[in-house]
Amino acid sequence: MAASVVFGGDAAAACRTVTHLAQPYAVCSYDPAVSDIRIHHRGRDGLPHGGFEALARDLRQEGEYLEFAMNGGMYESDLTSVGLLVTEGTEAKPLARGQSWGNFYLKPNGVFFLQGKRAGVMETEAYAAASIRPDFATQSGPMLVIDGALHPAFLPHSDSLQIRNGVGVARDGMAVFAISLEPVRFHDFATLFADRLDCPNALFLDGSISSLFAPSLNRYDGAHPMGPIIAVTRKIPGSGK
Repeated sequence: MAASVVFGGDAAAACRTVTHLAQPYAVCSYDPAVSDIRIHHRGRDGLPHGGFEALARDLRQEGEYLEFAMNGGMYESDLTSVGLLVTEGTEAKPLARGQSWGNFYLKPNGVFFLQGKRAGVMETEAYAAASIRPDFATQSGPMLVIDGALHPAFLPHSDSLQIRNGVGVARDGMAVFAISLEPVRFHDFATLFADRLDCPNALFLDGSISSLFAPSLNRYDGAHPMGPIIAVTRKIPGSGK
């Protein structure tokens, strides 16, 4: 993807490189009370965006530009979400509560949601019991951190090393997005959120297809197709829209 113009705002301050347990991560934090955080899936043509470039193109038609984006949860071969997906208050796919194989079903899994001016991450069953009516939501799994505790299946000496990305909500309400810059194990990635980023709840988004759009970090990933996309947008100055 070609580099986009950054028009202003606090994009540079929002994203940074963090070292945790001698491993580097890109971390971007946004306040949902003042930032326009949304979950995108289908474009103006009704088809899944499939990537950041198509999303950015659609946003420009609306007088907005893409400040930050990250793949937003697991998806099927047709780019539809595996589990819950809510965009603009409309449920495109219901909450998945069954059993199957793969990381998504490594229970407990969970939901990242946006409601009004707040963000949240909740374990799936807790989310279902809360009867939340979100503006945006995406389900993925496994949970990384549940009420301050690491997912019980994570092993501190696991030999499963992958690029991983996830989202947490810090105690101060900030939505915190992180992607590893080198392969890491689940356990170490979870401790990044719990111990370094002060997130009592955090959710794994994906592994090998983990992608980031963060111009302030010179990241314009586009190697993999993707389903749901979590993005922060701003109005283009002088667009009149």
